[in-house]
Amino acid sequence: MAWILLVIAGLFEVVWAYSMKVSEGFSRLGPSILTIVFMIASFSLLSYVMKTLPLGTAYTVWTGIGAVGSFLVGILILGEPASAMRMLAAVLIISGLVLMKLSS
Repeated sequence: MAWILLVIAGLFEVVWAYSMKVSEGFSRLGPSILTIVFMIASFSLLSYVMKTLPLGTAYTVWTGIGAVGSFLVGILILGEPASAMRMLAAVLIISGLVLMKLSS
């Protein structure tokens, strides 16, 4: 159950990162509120799963999901470039997450 909640926390991190981007420096009310709500939810779930999972594993997986998820949102929704180097970096992050999960 902790792993499922950790994945959800990571996905919430992607949501708040995206909503922070579209809040235009917190100048738009709706996205600003979404940022805060999903940030609190993400941190709360991360805190909860850290009762069960090791700190290094939980935090690394959480940030990895957030990093790769935000990277994909940037490419797919915001039209950011998908260069070979950026794609390789994402693959390396995912590889690290898989290794972290296997080591737990």
